[in-house]
Amino acid sequence: MGLLTFALAGAGAAGAVVAAPVVLAAVGFTSAGIVAGSYAAGMMSAAAVANGGAVAAGTTVAVLQAAGAAGLPAVASAGAAGVGATVAWVTAALV
Repeated sequence: MGLLTFALAGAGAAGAVVAAPVVLAAVGFTSAGIVAGSYAAGMMSAAAVANGGAVAAGTTVAVLQAAGAAGLPAVASAGAAGVGATVAWVTAALV
C-alpha cells in the first residue's frame, strides 16, 4: 500500500465524520426535531404505526433523531470515520 492509499483513507474518514450530520439534517433529523414531510417523518410514521402509536426508545428513528438533535457521540463519529476510511481504502485499492 502506498502513501496515496493512506492519504485517501484519511480523507475518507474525515469526510465521513463531516458528512454524517449533514446527511442526517438532509433527510429530516434536525436539532429542532423531525421535519414535516421529510424522509425522517416517513420513518417516524412507519415506526409509530408498527409500535401502536409511539416511537419506542432505542429504535432506529429514536437513535437518528437523538443524533440529529444533539450531534453524533464520539463512538458514532469513530464508526463513521471507520466506514469512510474503509470505503476510501477499498476504492484506492481497486484503482
